[in-house]
Amino acid sequence: MGYILELRKELKNPSRPLIMTSAGTIIVNNKGEILLQQRTDNLKWGFPGGSLELGESFEEAAIREAKEEVGLTLKTLKLFNVYSGKECYNKYPNGHEIYNASAMFICFDYEGEIILDEDETKNAVFFSKEAFPKTFDINPPDRVVIEDIVKNFDLKNYKKNI
Repeated sequence: MGYILELRKELKNPSRPLIMTSAGTIIVNNKGEILLQQRTDNLKWGFPGGSLELGESFEEAAIREAKEEVGLTLKTLKLFNVYSGKECYNKYPNGHEIYNASAMFICFDYEGEIILDEDETKNAVFFSKEAFPKTFDINPPDRVVIEDIVKNFDLKNYKKNI
């Protein structure tokens, strides 16, 4: 059980919205496509990632979550952007509410094959940015990241600039 779920047990009102610190990774293959995972809790698509555990850095959380959720070992991370605010609100199917404060990394350097954690991940697919799932099918906290990528970044040439 993670830190956030343990914290909720301590609250008088476990449904109270929490600010959750998290980290995720935009994993890009050599075709410039981005890996999205389909979550098991809401069947929405998003990036591998999750909340930080006590004492864990954003980078450590991003690496751990990618390994746990999709089986990939991330080698080199670069900070992509930080996202927070009302656009990062999410209400989970169990009723828990969060405002996500997330450090998103980008990774072109990874190894391994996709192996799904069936508890958290239903599917994982590399998408071109033109073929991303529709907004309704994107996990709410990941929508702002997808919008940022679609509007502002040429991922095929992004690697040249880092």
